[in-house]
Amino acid sequence: MNYNKLILFFICTVLCQTVVRAQQNPKNPLDIPLGDPFVLFDESSATYYLYGTGGTENGFVAYSSNDLNSWKKHGVVYTAKQPKSWGTKDFWAPEVYHFKGKYYLFYSAHWKENPSNELENYRIGVAVSNSPVGPFEDLTGAPLFDPGYPIIDANVYFADDGKLFLYYSRCCYEHPVSSQIADWAKEKGFFKEIEESWIYGVELAADFSGVLGEPKLLLRPPTSLTDSQSEWESRSVTSREVNRRWTEGSFLFKQNGLYYMMYSANHFAGENYAVGYATSGSPLGPFKKSPSNPVLEKNTDNGGVVSGTGHNMVLRSADGQLWCVYHGRTTKTGDQRLVFIDRMSVQKDGKLVVHGPSVQREGSTK
Repeated sequence: MNYNKLILFFICTVLCQTVVRAQQNPKNPLDIPLGDPFVLFDESSATYYLYGTGGTENGFVAYSSNDLNSWKKHGVVYTAKQPKSWGTKDFWAPEVYHFKGKYYLFYSAHWKENPSNELENYRIGVAVSNSPVGPFEDLTGAPLFDPGYPIIDANVYFADDGKLFLYYSRCCYEHPVSSQIADWAKEKGFFKEIEESWIYGVELAADFSGVLGEPKLLLRPPTSLTDSQSEWESRSVTSREVNRRWTEGSFLFKQNGLYYMMYSANHFAGENYAVGYATSGSPLGPFKKSPSNPVLEKNTDNGGVVSGTGHNMVLRSADGQLWCVYHGRTTKTGDQRLVFIDRMSVQKDGKLVVHGPSVQREGSTK
């Protein structure tokens, strides 16, 4: 027997199995009860780390995996019970980045400095750790910056030229906007006014100490009823669910020289939460929404079991494959948000396609 050939065959078999396993769709939904999921691929350890909203009170938990299927829970990685904490509640949408040897956690929370007693006093903070599983400690005792209105859903883009950009969503809270959709809702007697959330972008200081320049408005809900985006982005209003239209949960990535900004519309707690995207030749726009929107939405109208699909991020796995990571609900899990990971592709014509929502199991109710 040629032992060298045998060893080579064994090595090839193991490698092939690893590649195949990495290319297989994870078994959706993952048995991980989190919203607003974010996955970091840590190249130093060749490990995936998953974070999201929920799992603990006033903080965040983390999970790790080597194959996007089997996940290990690491427990609490950030807690507001620390000297520099500035948040009091509603700790949402964590994103973690490995930068210059450290790990930085961006998140949203309710700011304790609230002299006018606002109900939604949200800002964005930054915490740092030497490990992807924490403990993360706040950089300062205050939010990253204060634009003068409540903001959530931080996303950071590291540009090729070394610049950093921060994207966030201005909350709907006390932000009524005039539009044909708002006029229609008033005429129908549904609502007296329609509040909106808008996505902004701004350059971020290299040491995460603040922002540079003034934030720029990048995306907002359509104002005209004849706009092709109006129907799907207004479903929470037209279904009489709530008097708000959202543009939130943004995520920016670059593919073939084009900047893609994915975003979510409609009520995060409702069945109509869905994802669209816009493209630009620059990190700060102008962005043009895709005519193929939404690219991810409920499938219950077509005999499926998934609804409330949204607040996604884009993961480039170790084998170069693009994955859309998002949360959703199933008919079995009810209001419990669970993590989904579906294959995603960008076609030759630039069109973005999410191959989901896919379901291999209806989920967990824990």
